[in-house]
Amino acid sequence: MEGSKGESVFNSLNLNPQLFINEALNTVDDLVDDAFDFYQSQASATLKTEGSDRSQDLTLGISQVRALVQLGLDKRLAMWEKYCLNHCFSVPEGFSLPSNDESPGVTSINHDQDVDLDTELDLLRNKLSEVRKENIVLNQELQALERQTASSNSQISHFNEALQLYEQSSVNDMFQEMIKTASELRSKIGKMKKRRTEEAKLAKVEKVHTNGDISHHHNGFSNAKLDDIQEFLSDLKKI
Repeated sequence: MEGSKGESVFNSLNLNPQLFINEALNTVDDLVDDAFDFYQSQASATLKTEGSDRSQDLTLGISQVRALVQLGLDKRLAMWEKYCLNHCFSVPEGFSLPSNDESPGVTSINHDQDVDLDTELDLLRNKLSEVRKENIVLNQELQALERQTASSNSQISHFNEALQLYEQSSVNDMFQEMIKTASELRSKIGKMKKRRTEEAKLAKVEKVHTNGDISHHHNGFSNAKLDDIQEFLSDLKKI
């Protein structure tokens, strides 16, 4: 960037990208130093190597570990520095320095893209807020459905228990009703048999009386048939 158009642009704006990168690298080095110093103090206290022959071995081992870590870290930081200089601090195409009669903040950069990005970000924020609100409402509805389902399951359980008790009671009532009906039917059959027996006896008596009347009106059994006389004698024996 040195001697390039980008350097002149940053210098005119009192900016120094390389200084920023160097400060970041120095900050990383300080953090690494503090981290390994803390690691060595904790390891020494844990292993109790202070004042012993193992203290030098521990220091040597930590130094080797740090060398390996520092090697990989330096490679990554070098790539990061290169990326920053080539992309983050590169001057956009079409950028021009303000003229002397213009204020330092006025440039010829087209800000339409930035405005569009801000608008899209605002829309995304609004949509995200709406989705968050809808999610809250859906969660509330889901919780309400879960409570309703639990209540329905409880009601169904109570209903099944009541139905089971009712069915058991209905079976018992039906069985008792069948016993009662059978007893009444048995009693009615007995009464019917008794009534038929009495009616049969009464019919026989009436038949005997009828035959007697016939014999009285016709002067004995002279006009009666042999079968009628035998039936009459049989009825007399039964009486």
